[in-house]
Amino acid sequence: MNFKTLFSISLFLIISCSWGYSQGVNTTSNKNTQGDLDTDSSINIPVEFNNSLDYMLNSWIVKRSKTSNCRSSEMPALVSDSICKLRLSKMPYLMEMPYNPTIRSFIDLYTIRKRHQVEYMMGMSHYYFPTFEQVLGANNLPLELKYLSIIESALNTTAVSRMGAAGLWQLMIGTGRMYGLEINSLVDERLSPDKATKAAAQFLKDLYSIYGDWNLVIASYNCGPGNVNKAIRRSGGKRDYWAIYPFLPKETRSYVPIFIAANYAMHYAAEHNLCAAIVNMPIITDTIMIHHRIHLEQIASVLNLSIEEIRLLNAQYRKDIIPGNIKPYALCLPLNYVNTFIDKMDQILSYKADSLINNRRSEIEILQTSSSSMSPGGSERVTYHKVKRGQNLGSIAAHYGISVIKLKKWNNIKGSRIQTGQRLKIIK
Repeated sequence: MNFKTLFSISLFLIISCSWGYSQGVNTTSNKNTQGDLDTDSSINIPVEFNNSLDYMLNSWIVKRSKTSNCRSSEMPALVSDSICKLRLSKMPYLMEMPYNPTIRSFIDLYTIRKRHQVEYMMGMSHYYFPTFEQVLGANNLPLELKYLSIIESALNTTAVSRMGAAGLWQLMIGTGRMYGLEINSLVDERLSPDKATKAAAQFLKDLYSIYGDWNLVIASYNCGPGNVNKAIRRSGGKRDYWAIYPFLPKETRSYVPIFIAANYAMHYAAEHNLCAAIVNMPIITDTIMIHHRIHLEQIASVLNLSIEEIRLLNAQYRKDIIPGNIKPYALCLPLNYVNTFIDKMDQILSYKADSLINNRRSEIEILQTSSSSMSPGGSERVTYHKVKRGQNLGSIAAHYGISVIKLKKWNNIKGSRIQTGQRLKIIK
């Protein structure tokens, strides 16, 4: 057994164990070919796919956007099968884009039944696709894979499936962690467009090292390598998507056709009078490393920015808290707000700090600990000192006969910087 084979087997086992999604496989044997699929007289629209399209219309960014008036008022005439097939063959893509009745059904879904949603996704793609293409290109992957995000999340950064997959690329927790993403109560980097895209690209690259076929890669991305391998075995060892099609989980059968239809709809949008909606997303942004514990509401209030906009740019902070006191974390802001943020840092840190940042339970525990260890009679009392011009932590600590270390601990101060007017807690 050579190294490449051993690597593929090991990688498959790791991915299969980390995959949190499993379905039963329909073992009914049908004669299926690339051009003759049993569609059961109607297409099977996966529930998660349909929900993500409809949920997208309720997102904050879509509600503040508007449709474009570039198209004619009339719905374009239906395109014949021969034209659809010809158009698919002419797309400048590395991946195979075949044509069959199932794919045609999903093309009609995108260009007719769900065209309103497609236009909003086109508008949002102007913001997300440059990042996707840069990462895919750096990994030598087909750029058309960017459309996986369309069918996975409808470009909703905070999308979470019933099975717990999250973000633009709908990564499971195990898969995200396997590719280096931080996931905990405060931070979920599956919701970060940049970091999740890098993880998804590496995952797709590893799946291709196992299958060597992009349709099988896309199917395994959806249902997991375990289900794809079961389908391969039940088909008699065939490693062609259309040959294993009837043995795949029901929703996964629609996955590759939906992917092909999404590529078609976005590539030939103009031919179907589909126009990108006007989505007011902050195209030019900058990133600042944060070394303090900050609540997004503090930033929004002091900078007079919409909290929803800050959340959109920093979706990885699940509870609106950046835990910069633990380690440096990135804050993304519209470019024209970056200098203001730096200038008003002290004001931001002190804004509603007690209610938004300071852990009241920790304060109680500190008081109880101090009371039991320093004064059995419970004589400790809490007072507050208002910082005056020219004062520093050392002079204040000396005034009250306490240590600087305790003063910093009581007030959750990590450095040594305080500002005039700030209220400091003193326990005596």
